[in-house]
Amino acid sequence: MPEITIAPARGLHGAVTPPGDKSISHRCAMLAALAEGRSTLSHYSAGADCHSTLACLRALGVAIEAKDDGTVAIAGAGLRGLRPPDTALDAGNSGTTLRLLSGILAAQPFAGAIGGDASLSRRPMRRILEPLGRMGARIAAAPGDTPPLRFTPAPGGLHGIAYAPPVASAQVKSAILLAGLYARGETRVREALPTRDHTELLLRHLGAPLERPGQGETVLHGPVEKLRPLENYRVPGDPSAAAFFLCAAAAMPEAELTVEEVSLNPGRAALLDVLARLGARAQVLALEERAGELAGSLRLTGPSQGLGGAAIEGTEAVALIDEAPILAVLATRTRDGIEFRGMAELRVKESDRIAAIAQNLRAMGAVCEERADGMFVPGGQKLRGARLRSGHDHRIAMAFAIAALWAEGESVIEDAECAAISYPAFYADLARLARR
Repeated sequence: MPEITIAPARGLHGAVTPPGDKSISHRCAMLAALAEGRSTLSHYSAGADCHSTLACLRALGVAIEAKDDGTVAIAGAGLRGLRPPDTALDAGNSGTTLRLLSGILAAQPFAGAIGGDASLSRRPMRRILEPLGRMGARIAAAPGDTPPLRFTPAPGGLHGIAYAPPVASAQVKSAILLAGLYARGETRVREALPTRDHTELLLRHLGAPLERPGQGETVLHGPVEKLRPLENYRVPGDPSAAAFFLCAAAAMPEAELTVEEVSLNPGRAALLDVLARLGARAQVLALEERAGELAGSLRLTGPSQGLGGAAIEGTEAVALIDEAPILAVLATRTRDGIEFRGMAELRVKESDRIAAIAQNLRAMGAVCEERADGMFVPGGQKLRGARLRSGHDHRIAMAFAIAALWAEGESVIEDAECAAISYPAFYADLARLARR
């Protein structure tokens, strides 16, 4: 699917179950590989990124059976049962795979390496190299602190540190905690702004001696002897994937959408808070707990009156880094627009997302005021159909597929197949839900 044509629609109607949450799927697979015993995961993310994680774990000697229905069975190797890979691990396009596995590779008694595709090979890794190095890890990077990363055994093993990440990042925090499973003493992470806590919830559920003594603080006591397996765990749906349809429904009067089995982790609920401030409210229909994670179903109907405006900054900016592209598109349908601040991280994702958003909005005849660490997208803008560049970035492709629903005339998304990185069924679900 080198490109896809999207026609305008008047609304969305029906129910959708988003793919298994990417963040949770990555972490479940890695921790199941380090556990003792057999773990069974259902609704594992179908996206290419999470299957890159499975491929890397197989290369480390972990027996994994993945079925077409999203069920993954993992025979845990134990914390000290990984084997040296025959070649460098390939993380594909997945920064999560590379950063989190780096925490594990840094602690192994064998040498190894991990890299990725051309896009991932341009992404800076200094944020994990610095704290892992302080723990005693021996890691060599390519020029500019980019992948591939090469690991040699740390003399005497790793030791715990107290670390305050200068930039809020759940991936950095998780890499440190995974290394902390092997480290002597206390590994302590202090965050100025809270980030996703999936790693902490899973570690605690699997029996790791982890404490959260204060807001933004996590302490892991190592080295850890063993982890319990994840038995019959169903991965909640990905709210970052659901965001595309939730934002579409929020702006379309003829919309009636139900999102089923989605993660409702409080750290992932910032989108619902922003939609509520704009004037669109999602109703929680069901709620349950799974290994410390909340999951449930949502219902959202089209607005009875126009959407207002919002500013996204601080803690919300950290929480909504993945949802920024679709929120920028939604901003054109509001009255007052949306201001994005403190989101420089968008510049170093799969693409420079700020530049990509601005470029595509301008192609559709809209205004986007670009900032170094954010942007302002005014409201009340009409979009026209256009040829739109995804830049091989899945979130850009999906965000502008939604923008195409509101445009005058058809739009073409270039390199549309990149949506499969996180949501292989996205275009099929869009075609099923759209009412024209």
